[in-house]
Amino acid sequence: MAQKLGWIGLGRMGEAMVKRLTKAGHGVDVWNRTRSKAEPLAEYGATVVDHILDLAGCEVVVTMVSTTKDLKQVLFGAGGLVTTKKLPKLVVDSSSISQEGSAEVRQQLEALGVAYLCAPVSGNAKVAKAGKLLMVASGPKSQYELVEPYFQAIARKCMWIGEGELARVWKIAHNTMFGVVIQNLCEITVLAEKAGIPRHLFLESINDSVLGSMYTRYKTPVLTNLTFEQVTFTPELLLKDMDLGMAAAKAHGVVMPAAAATRESIGRMVGRGYKDVDFSILIQEMAKDAGLELISENKKISDGLEAS
Repeated sequence: MAQKLGWIGLGRMGEAMVKRLTKAGHGVDVWNRTRSKAEPLAEYGATVVDHILDLAGCEVVVTMVSTTKDLKQVLFGAGGLVTTKKLPKLVVDSSSISQEGSAEVRQQLEALGVAYLCAPVSGNAKVAKAGKLLMVASGPKSQYELVEPYFQAIARKCMWIGEGELARVWKIAHNTMFGVVIQNLCEITVLAEKAGIPRHLFLESINDSVLGSMYTRYKTPVLTNLTFEQVTFTPELLLKDMDLGMAAAKAHGVVMPAAAATRESIGRMVGRGYKDVDFSILIQEMAKDAGLELISENKKISDGLEAS
């Protein structure tokens, strides 16, 4: 294992993942553009640094940011991680970015003698907090084996699926399905409610059927009680991922009609101004289209994410 670990990016996901590492006894030096988001992690054993370059002495640095542009900025922009003589041995990126952008980052890092792993995840911050993430990595297998103990501290399962940017393809496919499933789940829930089935009972039945999953179960409380202010993932971020999915489909010559329709539905929701809310507010838009006004059912429902 590497002796020193650095971390860049402490949004909802990054914060939850770092807490898993410190809980497992790993020391982590952390940096975030907005320092106030990093400071609470000091209580959990992380060391908050003032500048990105303070992480250059770490053997391994993990990045968890929003876009390809953000990743390139923290790595190669003015004062970026690899703009000094002292460089980390390995950069692990867990962001959701394009295959092409990731390949460009890999090329630039390897030209500097820095190894690179893609390691995107399945799950949101609540899933991360519960220790139920899946981490899927691609890149040099020897580097994966070096950091696998860190991944095991963060996630319930971690996998290496090959070289290069294959993990990016996996993440894009995963999040495209993520969008299609929430679209369909909202549609059928509105159908059931308009026909007379209480929302919580319908969702419970789906969760206990062959169609149920961790995903449908952890979205059940918010869909039942309409608590969209409890944000796990925003409509804008979901739209970004649907666009990545459609771009990948075009590049590989794959027809995805269900994903295309979902992309337009999410785009319409974003166009209506939904920003700092959970993407599951989509159910409200589906209900409006059906002439149905939703109200909270005020039910106490488990999301199935008991922390481990």
